Amino acid sequence: MYWLALLASCVALVVAAGTAALVLAKPKGSGRMIEIYEAIKEGAKAYLSTQYKTLMIFIVLLAAVFAITVDYSYFASGRFGSSYFPYTGLSFLVGALFSALAGYVGMRVAVECNVRTANAASSGLRAALSVSFKGGLVMGLCMVGLALLGVTLFYWFWRDPLLFAGFGFGGSLVALFARIGGGIYTKSADVGADLVGKVEAGIPEDDPRNPAVIADAVGDNVGDVAGMAADIFETYAVTLIGAMLLGWPLYKQFNNVVFLEYPLILGTIAIFSTIIGALAVRTKEGGDPTLAILRGIVVTAVLAIIGFLLATWWLFGGSLELFYAALIGVVIVVLLAVLTDYYTSYRHSPTRSIAEAAQAGPAINIIRGLANGLESAFLPTLVIALGVIGAYLLAGGYAGNVYMETLHKIYMGMYGVAIAVVAMLSIAGIIVSVDAYGPIVDNAGGIAEMAGLDPKVREVTDALDAVGNTTKALTKTFAVGSAGLAALSLLLAYMHEVASYSNIRLDQLTSGLSLARPDVILGLLLGGGVVFLFASFCMKAVAKGAFGMVNEVRRQFREIAGIMEGKAKPDYAKCVDIATRTALRGMALPGALVILSPIIVGFAFGPYALAGLLIGCIVAGLALALMMAKGGAAWDNAKKFIETGAFGGKRSPAHAAAVVGDTVGDPCKDTAGPAINPMIKAINMISIIFAGLIVTHALILIP
Repeated sequence: MYWLALLASCVALVVAAGTAALVLAKPKGSGRMIEIYEAIKEGAKAYLSTQYKTLMIFIVLLAAVFAITVDYSYFASGRFGSSYFPYTGLSFLVGALFSALAGYVGMRVAVECNVRTANAASSGLRAALSVSFKGGLVMGLCMVGLALLGVTLFYWFWRDPLLFAGFGFGGSLVALFARIGGGIYTKSADVGADLVGKVEAGIPEDDPRNPAVIADAVGDNVGDVAGMAADIFETYAVTLIGAMLLGWPLYKQFNNVVFLEYPLILGTIAIFSTIIGALAVRTKEGGDPTLAILRGIVVTAVLAIIGFLLATWWLFGGSLELFYAALIGVVIVVLLAVLTDYYTSYRHSPTRSIAEAAQAGPAINIIRGLANGLESAFLPTLVIALGVIGAYLLAGGYAGNVYMETLHKIYMGMYGVAIAVVAMLSIAGIIVSVDAYGPIVDNAGGIAEMAGLDPKVREVTDALDAVGNTTKALTKTFAVGSAGLAALSLLLAYMHEVASYSNIRLDQLTSGLSLARPDVILGLLLGGGVVFLFASFCMKAVAKGAFGMVNEVRRQFREIAGIMEGKAKPDYAKCVDIATRTALRGMALPGALVILSPIIVGFAFGPYALAGLLIGCIVAGLALALMMAKGGAAWDNAKKFIETGAFGGKRSPAHAAAVVGDTVGDPCKDTAGPAINPMIKAINMISIIFAGLIVTHALILIP
């Protein structure tokens, strides 16, 4: 049945190529628009090219390390035959290349789509929505197509998912650096542009007199577009691999490949549902673009659910237990979307209260925003926790005393949790399409402002951008929630691998994973601490970049005569260079922390301590990422609410205070928060890969 997944992934890539051709056939517009577009394109290409060149050297070296250590241990143990082959090293390299390709294609199409959306906006909202959403759709279909293609091909060749676990880790590592580097770049530029341009100089957003405006536009493409593409790609890939790892013991027990291929079939159904759902995203002139976007998401989800029902009935002989687990995943997405809208939209009281607090100054605005952000993490966490329990039990999981005859029911419950995550990601294609649409229309508005187009064009792009702000907050919450659930399924897969290498039953392993063990307590505490240390590294890098950007923008305003009068052109390239150098330097430390922490803890204190580390990372990472994503989005939308005329409107003291709050929230929602998603999955994937070596060679410093 895996050939259906191969077919679907190829269809997704072909449709993406055809959609890209339709977008590129649209006109770019006037000479000034093309000049701005060229500057943004060159900046984005230069940054990603430099980042990928640096990263690929490291990726190749790490692939060689995996081939020498992990793959040689497979050969020495005879677990996968008597001949040596670099399974992990090769799959890791391919996963990294696919993840980088997903991000690069998404970025290039978004850059091409920005200027074309601005030009289409002169014809009205309907044309602009069509162009901008098609640009996002290219990225969404490329992401799901490449992820499903890679996993299916490796399954076809090697069958055992442990052999291609490196594919997931390669994607995770590239996504990690894409999120960190892109987030540092975009927020260094954004914070510098806002603080000096809006607050100090009093000029509008995207004003061409602001020296950081091009760097800000470039950042939207390398951070929000390329970073999100790589992030969701690796989430999709590791979720499929995690489900197959948990399906492996069921396959061995029942001698039925359906447990390995069921996740691939769900991915197949999701791709065709996404393509049909994308056709529903259209509106008439003067219509509501929000309804068009929501219609596409709803159509995709409904078709996916119907497909899941039919596929489960067919594959499992009428049993629907796993369908109910899959349905839980879709319900989680819906509830997360509702909670995200409540806590981040200025239609509701939490965000309005942050805007109201801005009347008392930046400090009160920040305090209220922090309080709302902390509160906003609780209900999504509760939804995810209840969803895990529901998926486990509905899939047939066993909750009583474990005996040999009930052990397979534990695996069924764990498999059900993984299937819920796969189903949750069934709408990843349309979600990523909607997410990429956000920065496309944002950039289109900036191009319209800088090119001096008719104010009606900016009104159209602003209407689309208002939808984009909500969709970006939804996508970040979707990414956080799916990352937490995916990491949980990977944790379960890690425990299964440790039990296999230790020659004990899974229930014997879990009974030993007790708070009475000091190594487990050590791991739990370190896991929570590592998440906060990682976030601090990301925030410090943004602060350093923003400091340099603020000083540079101030210098140009001070030293280049005629900027404020529009008679002299700012030095945009200098700001682009500052953001690029800061982002590339800022990636190293948090990346090293993610790679080394599980290896050091595992080899120094053993597999139980590492299990504690993974649990601590998931719990702390999920809560912190939710808080940062929702809190940052609420600060942003509180500022936008004031810009509608509330509490004095633009250039009022409340607006200045809200801009400060927004700049505090920016690195939370666009750098540290999103980077936690691939961080917790990367730590879990590297633990799975090294599980065998840790079981056999750990020092166990705590007896």
